[in-house]
Amino acid sequence: MVTSVPRLVIAAPSSGSGKTTVATGLMAAFAARGLAVSPHKVGPDYIDPGYHTLATGRAGRNLDAYLCGTELIAPLFAHGARGCDLAVVEGVMGLYDGAAGQGDLASTAQVAKLLRAPVVLVVDASSQSRSVAALVHGFASWDPGVRVAGVILNKVGSDRHEEMLREALDESGVPVLGVLRRAPQVDTPSRHLGLVPVAERRADAVDAVRAMAEQVRQGCDLDALFALARGAGEVTGAAWDPAEAVASAPSSPRAQDGPRDRASAGAGKRGNGRRRSPRIAVAGGAAFTFSYAEHAELLVAAGADVVTFDPLRDEQLPEGTDGLVIGGGFPEVYAPELSANEPLRKAVAELAFGGAPVAAECAGLLYLSRELDGQPMCGVLDVTARMDERLTLGYRDAVAVSDSVLAAAGTRMRGHEFHRTVVEPGAGAAPAWGVRAPRPRVEGFVQQGVHASYLHTHWASGPGVARRFVERCLTS
Repeated sequence: MVTSVPRLVIAAPSSGSGKTTVATGLMAAFAARGLAVSPHKVGPDYIDPGYHTLATGRAGRNLDAYLCGTELIAPLFAHGARGCDLAVVEGVMGLYDGAAGQGDLASTAQVAKLLRAPVVLVVDASSQSRSVAALVHGFASWDPGVRVAGVILNKVGSDRHEEMLREALDESGVPVLGVLRRAPQVDTPSRHLGLVPVAERRADAVDAVRAMAEQVRQGCDLDALFALARGAGEVTGAAWDPAEAVASAPSSPRAQDGPRDRASAGAGKRGNGRRRSPRIAVAGGAAFTFSYAEHAELLVAAGADVVTFDPLRDEQLPEGTDGLVIGGGFPEVYAPELSANEPLRKAVAELAFGGAPVAAECAGLLYLSRELDGQPMCGVLDVTARMDERLTLGYRDAVAVSDSVLAAAGTRMRGHEFHRTVVEPGAGAAPAWGVRAPRPRVEGFVQQGVHASYLHTHWASGPGVARRFVERCLTS
């Protein structure tokens, strides 16, 4: 199979240069022209893809060579971009920044090379003139395998400033494909972990994305950018397929105990003798916005009926819930509201204490704790959680140290930590992961059917996780 979808990678010399504004604006501007635009984000970030989804109407997808492995980048891209007219890939940090101490691994440059995609460099030109040419020349010549094919100048102050920048870049050989003036109306609010997610400010986010699209439409040469995208090299190989991934994943041993005596558990089969589809409830809403699109796709491919619920609004779990997935987000921002929803907290605790499979990542871990910043949570785990001044951030190599509903002991996975909270554990749970860096330690909790951890993982790299979880929902 050959992937020939036109594509661009939007990169920058450093964070804060305007990648998200330009990438999201381009996505929305091309979508407004009637193109089917496939949105992608390099790295583990969950928030930017929410803006991408708003701009295109398609699921924003991550391309993370550390979490998923370099071999999955092109297949995951092809899966997301299938049937599209154009793909726009927003980079992470600076163009050549990736996993610390591991060369170009997980960098925007590496992903651009794996996708054979041209790079458009977004440069914050607010404090420079002729020096911009030296900057662009350095980035364009650093790695011959990376094709820096154009520049978009951001935060340009005046017509005279633009003229000086263009004159300097004429000597670099890298064409200017856009010039954006300072425009505070397209700024998106930030807080302790970055941009505020779309789900928390949808009306304002819609206006912001519309403003980004208009700024890009006025300031960028969309025809030249699309022509550049059409010049991307062909990528060979089959698109990633969740059904094939699950089918090839190892099956977990079936539990010895029969189904729990719950109305929703049934007997593991429907009345006609066919194996039923276990219902897995996935937390969503403003407090739980962090998830990879592939997770739900893998659960469905493994035979599950996936239903989303909002812990801020829904007082009960979806009817017939057999398993629960609570991903990342910002429960610390909504701790009073989550705590006030006592009926749902009790329902979650009852499900978990009944032995149902529960997978919780980061925010999910906090929600399952006894309390968060003094606010009562679900009380499933004997831990207390609180905000902390220190940011914990980075990729992690992990090995499962306890058998759980997600993985057998000894299973290796890669993950990512990103939080400003700490948990103080009590007793009764086994550790979930052993983590080697930045220091050897155990992390997370395994208790009955609960697997809770700070570690964000990408299940496409280990589809057996989804298959095992669905099987445990059938047999627990």
